[in-house]
Amino acid sequence: MKEQEKRYEKEPVLGSMGIWKTLCAFCMGTLAAGTAAYTFYRSFTAFMIFMIPACLYPGFYEKTWREKQRQKLEIQFKEAIQVMAGALSAGYSAENAVRVSCRELEQLYGPQSMIVGEFRHMVEQMNMNRSVEQVIREFADRSGLEEAGRFAQIFGIAKRSGGRLAPVICHTVAVMEDRSQVKEEIRTMTSSVRFEQKIMNLIPFFMILYIDMTSPGFFQIMYGTVMGRLVMSACLAVYIVSLVLSAKILKTPMA
Repeated sequence: MKEQEKRYEKEPVLGSMGIWKTLCAFCMGTLAAGTAAYTFYRSFTAFMIFMIPACLYPGFYEKTWREKQRQKLEIQFKEAIQVMAGALSAGYSAENAVRVSCRELEQLYGPQSMIVGEFRHMVEQMNMNRSVEQVIREFADRSGLEEAGRFAQIFGIAKRSGGRLAPVICHTVAVMEDRSQVKEEIRTMTSSVRFEQKIMNLIPFFMILYIDMTSPGFFQIMYGTVMGRLVMSACLAVYIVSLVLSAKILKTPMA
């Protein structure tokens, strides 16, 4: 049992993508490699070369997936501490507040959600005479959420000092709500720009394919001569640099 607990403590909350998502990411990388090879070179050799970074794409995609999962868990955690604060204000002890929160979160997000699984584990650990401060701290460490770390620290100090938990936790929830609202406003304000970025990333391919379909042979010199291939290589390099720059400006993963 102790070995299982230690293994669980080290296991991150977000986990891994799984085989199916990894396979889908590989297929997306293969599609991107084929599109780039056809658009810029019309060469099977170029496609095989582009398959090298395409095979590494699932690793980059996993970072994007983890960030989305982290944002989802952050929203669920914010709701969880609001429920927990309400239970404390109603007169429940900290331990019972966690139990009540687990039941309410299960109705809100479903039994398979990340936050419900974590709160269910907290209840199991408390049933084995572990303190509520310890299980909350373990969740904060495993989740990697900045807000969870702050909450665990404040909760531990308030619990050890013997003060009234409800006002402290309610104030903490209010502060976290303000921070979360600012983050959400930033995401909302930049969502249209992020969408425009994705559209602009596809424009060069649409332009080349459109001209190629409406004027067959127009780009033949670009694929059949050394100078043409050099020019297309330079265009590809500029395109990749623009992708990197736009992603850094918007601070979004390239996916």
